[in-house]
Amino acid sequence: MRALVCRAFGPVEDLRIEDLPPPVPADDEVLIEVKATAVNYADSIMVNGNYQTKPPFPFSPGLETAGVVRAAGPKTSRFKPGDRVMATLVAGGMAEQAVAKELECMPIPEGMGFVEAGAFPVAYLSSDVAIRWQGRLQAGETLLVLGAAGGVGLTAVEIGKAMGARVIAAASTAEKLAAAAQHGADDGIDYTRESLKERVNELTGGRGVDVCFDPVGGPLFDEALSSLAWGGRILLVGFVAGVPKIPANRLLVKHRAALGSSLRYFRFYAPDKLRQSMQALNDWYAEGKLKPHVSHRLPLEQGIEAIKLLTERKALGKVVLVIDPSVE
Repeated sequence: MRALVCRAFGPVEDLRIEDLPPPVPADDEVLIEVKATAVNYADSIMVNGNYQTKPPFPFSPGLETAGVVRAAGPKTSRFKPGDRVMATLVAGGMAEQAVAKELECMPIPEGMGFVEAGAFPVAYLSSDVAIRWQGRLQAGETLLVLGAAGGVGLTAVEIGKAMGARVIAAASTAEKLAAAAQHGADDGIDYTRESLKERVNELTGGRGVDVCFDPVGGPLFDEALSSLAWGGRILLVGFVAGVPKIPANRLLVKHRAALGSSLRYFRFYAPDKLRQSMQALNDWYAEGKLKPHVSHRLPLEQGIEAIKLLTERKALGKVVLVIDPSVE
């Protein structure tokens, strides 16, 4: 099979297309003939050797995929050859075949194409488990989403609206704010042109927001923390702009909380909650409340360019590698 291969940790430019033996599914895994797979920031971090998971060499990046089941291990029961599935992966999505734990596979909903499905699992599940289980967002509350036009940010906007919250989107350009508005954001803040804290105070009458979804980190974290209402929760989902330091006294003063959320650990420690999130997302998609935004579709041969579109912040929503050019 063809795959985008990493043989040593280093820059993404070192990745190469190679022919590798197809993976063999374990007893609790399924083998997927990949049709489309999305790119995530973590792919670049993994290739550089700085990700929490370090697969053995050689490996293909790719933390999610969509395709058709080719084979299923003897301890699986939910899927059979020919089923359309999307899945989260430890790695390996940027290849013509990939293996996934049965627990981490979802049937592709009726009406969803492979390209949308390839962009669905990681971003939507990451946002949902953070907002639902860690943030405990309630209908009528206010959700602030940083990086609101990114692949994860747009899903957080949609999920916040589906849960009945008021959503304030924060992004770095008018174009990105327009994209967030198209996905349901009620208000927008361009944090390169105005103070995030001051604008949040204006929009909330000085109260602040109940939950902040932060996949960005870096310098913006400080203003986001100051934007929380009494009892507010800030969700740490990623650190594209750097890992912030949290002053504990500022959590105490307004009964605030800073909560980390990693999809990877929900797989290990809270599989029942993960399944509930999967079901809610499928239901919302069927109701038309979730509309995956794919800004770029590239072939496997342009995998390096696809990763760089994210790391250089040139994409709105998701970037997808279309492994099978015949699919939509």
